[in-house]
Amino acid sequence: MGAVVADDGPSGVKAPDGGWGWAVLFGCFIITGFSYAFPKAVSVFFKELIREFGIGYSDTAWISSILLAMLYGTGPLCSVCVNRFGCRPVMLVGGLFASVGMVIASFCTSIVQIYLTAGVITGLGLALNFQPSLIMLNRYFDKRRPLANGLSAAGSPVFLCALSPLGQILQHEYGWRGGFLILGGMLLNCCVCGALMRPLEPPKTSEATQEPAEKKVKKKLLDFSVFKDGGFVIYTLAASIMVLGLFVPPVFVVSYAKDLGYQDTKAAFLLTILGFIDIFARPICGMVAGLKWVRPRCVYLFSFAMIFNGFTDLMGSMSVDYGGLVVFCIFFGISYGMVGALQFEVLMAIVGTQKFSSAIGLVLLAEAMAVLIGPPSAGKLLDATGRYMFVFIIAGIEVTTSALVLALGNFFCIKKKTEEPHTKEAAAEREELNKSEDKTPEDAKVDSIEVEQFLKDEPEKNGEVVTNPETCV
Repeated sequence: MGAVVADDGPSGVKAPDGGWGWAVLFGCFIITGFSYAFPKAVSVFFKELIREFGIGYSDTAWISSILLAMLYGTGPLCSVCVNRFGCRPVMLVGGLFASVGMVIASFCTSIVQIYLTAGVITGLGLALNFQPSLIMLNRYFDKRRPLANGLSAAGSPVFLCALSPLGQILQHEYGWRGGFLILGGMLLNCCVCGALMRPLEPPKTSEATQEPAEKKVKKKLLDFSVFKDGGFVIYTLAASIMVLGLFVPPVFVVSYAKDLGYQDTKAAFLLTILGFIDIFARPICGMVAGLKWVRPRCVYLFSFAMIFNGFTDLMGSMSVDYGGLVVFCIFFGISYGMVGALQFEVLMAIVGTQKFSSAIGLVLLAEAMAVLIGPPSAGKLLDATGRYMFVFIIAGIEVTTSALVLALGNFFCIKKKTEEPHTKEAAAEREELNKSEDKTPEDAKVDSIEVEQFLKDEPEKNGEVVTNPETCV
């Protein structure tokens, strides 16, 4: 069930790049779908919440913002829990939290109560699922990691395509309370995905070698040494600026269409279009990022994706009818898919496998405040001006700025390092793996006297001495 030893990191254990890794990838697909699509899909209930509680756009936007803030802000907590208890038990508890939060929210009588239940509790549950799933994916894949990241990230648009129309149907048939209750039941599937996260086990050794291995130095629960890496610092700064505007357009595009006078189902269909395009953009971008020439320069492909996304927001601000919004959703789906497929692949390439569990927690914490500010501030701007154009313009400027920070920072400050992080990390892991295969570690040495005694007692088995792991020195 994912004990501490199992999560000491992949040191000495080669990533299988397949096998049970495909089951892990499937679980990551589901978890990513719920984690990223859920805050956007909940937006279809905003109109009804506004009518029932007599609140504004900015008040309802806090629901999506708190969900995302919990997903990001609890990053260090998730890192500590994973390093202490393992990925699988953390994900099982997270699935229960996510479900319970939505179930309790269906009985709420004020918007503040919804913030605490659907926002804080469900957001914490999704966070406890999302981060461990990425850590496990990183451990199961190496050569195929860009493709695995792209396929896993495709869960977000697939679920967005499904949850948005489903949410509209649930709202129409059962109201927002019934819809929240049913969605809470669906989130229990996160527990099933958590059960798929089987820890990687090192090669079996004899009892004589197991006892010293258990006395290994405990791994740090949170490794702050990643801040010594200039590439990590630049990435964290750029990502924090990016998320200020990245999630704003999907949250408001449905309300935009409704205000233009289009039916609720037709407005919700915009998210389905966005998600459908996103489904294909993520795996394709993952395959491109895995190409031999592209992979060492993945950070610049990520910068291009952010510039593309920001430019799409700026063009989307000029939309005045449903056709314009459809075109916007198509291009936003492409750019958003590229960003989603590359953001964690780039981080993995920068910090490496062993520090990724701590690095992702710290990055998500840095992004949390930006996520908490983004949609509500956009809602305030909308309440003040009554025009969606300014909301989309601000979002586009923020995302474009983050792209420039990442690209220029890497080019001028750590140009050489961006070309070598993956190969350097891979070489270190291969060297460590070779040492464990060619040389016996100090804590696994078998006393020479025991070997001599073994040979004397069983001379007929001399031919097995070289191949038998219990007698190999």
